[in-house]
Amino acid sequence: MAQALQQARAQTPGSLTREIELNRILLGTMMARQLPATAGSLRDVEFRVFSQYGDDGIIQYLLQHVDAPESFIEFGVETYRESNTRFLLVKDNWRGLVIDGSESNVASIRTLAEHWRHDLTALASFITRDNINDLFSGAGFTGEVGLLSIDIDGNDYWVWEAVEVVSPVVVVAEYNSVFGSEAKVSVPYAADFTRKAAHHSHLFFGASLAALCALGERKGYAFVGSNSNGNNAYFVRLDQLGDLPALTAAEGYVESRFRESRDASGNLTHLTGSARLDEISHLSVHDFTTDSVRPLRDVVG
Repeated sequence: MAQALQQARAQTPGSLTREIELNRILLGTMMARQLPATAGSLRDVEFRVFSQYGDDGIIQYLLQHVDAPESFIEFGVETYRESNTRFLLVKDNWRGLVIDGSESNVASIRTLAEHWRHDLTALASFITRDNINDLFSGAGFTGEVGLLSIDIDGNDYWVWEAVEVVSPVVVVAEYNSVFGSEAKVSVPYAADFTRKAAHHSHLFFGASLAALCALGERKGYAFVGSNSNGNNAYFVRLDQLGDLPALTAAEGYVESRFRESRDASGNLTHLTGSARLDEISHLSVHDFTTDSVRPLRDVVG
């Protein structure tokens, strides 16, 4: 043991990091093989390798229940060190497309060993509902894909609504639990929307779970649950649903516990519960029930 520790300390920081990652991949692979055939809820199958929370396990579980082509698309990946598809890339050798709005982030992705060891395309582009289909088709991704992961902290609803050139079997979409479990709302569409600029609290972004569920239903998907941290919702295309139980937004809603709110000076305020909603209740959202833009306080009581 002492000799092993000495050898670990002697490694360069880069090689030691790689060794840690390889151990994580090995452990994740073992956990994936031990996933149950059925689960009471998605939280029962969670584990984390590269995902921010337990989404790696959820994705592996859902893919056991569907017949999906071995390809994925994920956007809003930052440097890809923490993502919903990196474990899928290295464990299952899927073909993938990742997109981020930062040139430096994408340059960093292209330095990863995964970028040359696997069929991974990395694009730098600020995503809008007007360019999303061109980005996909320009990178050679059209038709059926195995998984689409959406996390851009803003126009998530509007971008998913605009997607036409691909038909994912599984969709992972971030939702804003501050908007509650019942209201069907989203931030109004703005091509240049950024979470930081929208409101200093960083709490005003994305769409409610109920809005995403309604959109998913229109696009031919069933909602099958959320992760236990209350930020990612999972949808399966109806023709692949099989024995996976479909849920309503109320049944699958999980309230987040993030304490990431900030004041006007950028300092963390650690708001929780209803205080988060109070902080942004004066801001206007698109209410899909009335198809109108009005203050959040008038939609969420």
